[in-house]
Amino acid sequence: MSSIELKAVEKWFGNIQVIKGVDLAIEEGEFVIFVGPSGCGKSTLLRMIAGLEETSRGQIMIGDRDATAEPPSKRGLAMVFQSYALYPHMSVRDNVGFPLKSAGMTKDVIDAKVGEAARVLKLESYLDRRPKDLSGGQRQRVAIGRSIVRDPTAFLFDEPLSNLDAALRVEMRYEIAKLHQTLKSTMIYVTHDQVEAMTLADRIVVLEFGKIAQVGSPRELYERPANLFVAQFIGSPRMNVMPAGGAPKAEPPPVAQSLGIRPEHIELVEAGQGHIDGTVDVLEYLGADTFIIMACGNAGQVTVRVSGDTDWRPGMSAGLRFDARHLHFFDKDGLAVSASG
Repeated sequence: MSSIELKAVEKWFGNIQVIKGVDLAIEEGEFVIFVGPSGCGKSTLLRMIAGLEETSRGQIMIGDRDATAEPPSKRGLAMVFQSYALYPHMSVRDNVGFPLKSAGMTKDVIDAKVGEAARVLKLESYLDRRPKDLSGGQRQRVAIGRSIVRDPTAFLFDEPLSNLDAALRVEMRYEIAKLHQTLKSTMIYVTHDQVEAMTLADRIVVLEFGKIAQVGSPRELYERPANLFVAQFIGSPRMNVMPAGGAPKAEPPPVAQSLGIRPEHIELVEAGQGHIDGTVDVLEYLGADTFIIMACGNAGQVTVRVSGDTDWRPGMSAGLRFDARHLHFFDKDGLAVSASG
């Protein structure tokens, strides 16, 4: 294991700059996730760390050495892609052990390392199967096993769950979380799915147009977003945003242009008894929860999280009462400002 540090890292494709001076320190054993919308640069940044993309400017430090100019084979990193890239004619045992065989290790060493990886990933009973006989989740575990046997400095995951269906993604999130707990290895993981980021990461790096918008724990980003982009990207459903004057009792700071509040921090009450009034437009029933989408005039569309067995129905009028402890204010540039101004 080792720490990884990016110092003023830039990436240019011709005259187009896609990574714009990123500074980031990843501690040994930390699970860090790069998240952001398509085109934000998260996969490019991961590939730069791996050595699969050249670094135009800046430094990439692995441990105490400058690895900026090192080829991928010298960096000691293992990368897991969204494509499993397994050899179809080989058994699981041979797929997992292939990197070691290529490195010239003895059969005894290979068997021991493959056996340990299979134990960690619960693949012991599948070692003699071919990839075509495995489910998508099992194939991804084989691909991860091929990385584990190399005993890498760090693991790099590039959207490894994007090819799986919803149920398998939940299962594999659990498997990857347990893997990190077991191996205690440094892991860097790229995803566009903020639910994956929230459930897996020690820290999340939110990227926007090649820059870091905010770095923090899932809870920090959810409860204290630094700007409107992070506030609306992290959380499902996303944070409600409306003109700051839409809730006069909230006492926004003088510089605030907009107010944000998450759906679970709004209570539906009788019309006229809340901060603003609205009309129930659509209900989204999800079992334990129901999301009620309210039409609120100048405040726009507002989503409220309520109990799944709610009695609210489309067309009903209601007041929306905001929890003053969970209000967020943003200035004209979208940066968070405190209620004290």
